[in-house]
Amino acid sequence: MSTSVPCSPKHIPPQTIPENEVVNVYEHAPQHEHRWWSWPRDILTHSEADLLFLSTALKLLLFPSYRSTDFEVHRNWLAITHSLPISQWYYDTTSEWTLDYPPFFAYFEKVLSVLAAYVDPAIVDLHNLDYDTWSVVTFQRTTVILTELLLGAALLRFLRGAVHPSRQRLLSASLLFHPGFIIIDHIHFQYNGFLFGILLWSILMARDGKKLASGALFAILLNFKHIYMYLGPAYFVYLLRSYCMSASGQILPARFISLANTVILIFAISLGPFILMGQLPQLLSRLFPFTRGLNHAYWAPNAWALVTAVDRVLLRLVNLFDLDIAVNDQGIASTSRGLVGDTVFAVIPNVKPFHTFLVTLCLQMVYMIKLWRIPTFASFLNALTLCGFTSFMFGWHVHEKAILLALVPLSLLAADSYAYFKTWMIASIAGTFSLFPLLFTPAEIPIKMIYSLVWGLMTFCPLYKQVYE
Repeated sequence: MSTSVPCSPKHIPPQTIPENEVVNVYEHAPQHEHRWWSWPRDILTHSEADLLFLSTALKLLLFPSYRSTDFEVHRNWLAITHSLPISQWYYDTTSEWTLDYPPFFAYFEKVLSVLAAYVDPAIVDLHNLDYDTWSVVTFQRTTVILTELLLGAALLRFLRGAVHPSRQRLLSASLLFHPGFIIIDHIHFQYNGFLFGILLWSILMARDGKKLASGALFAILLNFKHIYMYLGPAYFVYLLRSYCMSASGQILPARFISLANTVILIFAISLGPFILMGQLPQLLSRLFPFTRGLNHAYWAPNAWALVTAVDRVLLRLVNLFDLDIAVNDQGIASTSRGLVGDTVFAVIPNVKPFHTFLVTLCLQMVYMIKLWRIPTFASFLNALTLCGFTSFMFGWHVHEKAILLALVPLSLLAADSYAYFKTWMIASIAGTFSLFPLLFTPAEIPIKMIYSLVWGLMTFCPLYKQVYE
C-alpha cells in the first residue's frame, strides 16, 4: 500500500504560497496521476481484499432478514419504470408507494428493471403488489451490494491520498462496515451506500483540487436524491468562493460560466423530458410532499421531537390542573404519536414547513460566513458536517436515516484531531442508537446490538490510541 507523506503548511515551500492567500493543505498533498473518473491504479492489498470479502459475506448472510416497506417501494418503482412510458412515471397511483425520487434515480430504476425482467418477469409486473418471493429478494439485495462498491472505491481513493494513512485506513473500513449502512440498506432496505459513494467522490474531487468535477458530481447526486440539498449551502459557498473567485474576491468569469453550464446541463438532462411534457409541477409535488407532516413515522431525535414531547406534557398539565389555556382539539389525537401524517400541536402553535426552512437556513448561515472567509477544504468539510447536523435537527419531516448526512462527512474529520474524534465518537454512538427503532423484529434485535457494539470497539479503540492528546 502506498503511503503519502503527511502534509501541513510547514511542508510547503514558502515561495509557492502567494501573499494573503488561504492555503489548502490537501491541495498540496502528493497527487496520483489519474483522471477523476478512473479506477485506482493501485492494486488492492491483501487486507483490503479481505475486508471487501468479509463485508460482502456479511451482507449475503443478511438476505433473509427483516425487510421494511421500502423493499416493496423499490420493487414497485422497478415495475413503474419498466411497464409505463416516462410520461406516466410520476402520475401512477397503482400502488400507494408512488415514485417520489428525482429523475436520475428513476432512470437508475429503469436500468435495474431491464435486468429484473430477465431474472423474474413478475418483479416488474405493475399489478403484482407486495411480491416478495426469493427471486426478488435476491435480486434487490444483490443490487444494493453491487452498487455499494462505488462507496468502497471512493473510500479506497481517500486512503491512497490521505495525510494520515493509518488513521484513514481505520476510518475507511469503519464507513464500509458502518452500522448505519448495514441497518438501513442491507436489512431495512435502501440504496444509501451507493448515493453516499457519489457524495464521497464529490468530496474527494474537492480535496484533490478538481472543484468543477466536485460540483458536477454533487449536481448529479441531487438528481438522484433531493435530500442532499441540505448540504447545498456548503457546496454553493465553497465552490463560489474558492473556484469562481480569486483570492482578492474578484469573480473569474470563465470558471463561473463553466461551473454554471455544467450544473445547468446536468439538471437539463435530468428534468428536461418532464419540462418538455409540462410535468414539472407534478414532479415537484412528488418530491416535496409537505402534507406528510413535521415528524416522520418513527421520530428522529431532533428539536421537533422535543417540541412535540413538550406539547404532550403541556396537554397533560392543562387537563390535570384545568388551566384556562386554549387547546387545539385536532392536536389531542394528532398523528405525531408515531404515524405518517400531519403533525398538529394541542397547546404549542403549529410549525409549518416555512418555519423549519427559515430556522435551518439561519443557523447554517453562521458557519457559511466562516466558510466564505476561509474557503479551505477543512472548512468545507466542517460546513458539510454542520449543514447535515442542522438539517437533521431542524428540517421538515426528518427521517432517522438523515443522521448519515452528518456522520459521513464527520468521519472524514475524525482523524484530524482528538477534539474531532470525540465529537465523531459521541455522534456515532447516538446516531447509531437512534436507528435501532427501524429494526423492531425479535430476530434483528441481537444483530443490531451486537454488530454495533463490535463495530464501535474495533473502530473507536484503535483510533483513540492514534489521536489521543
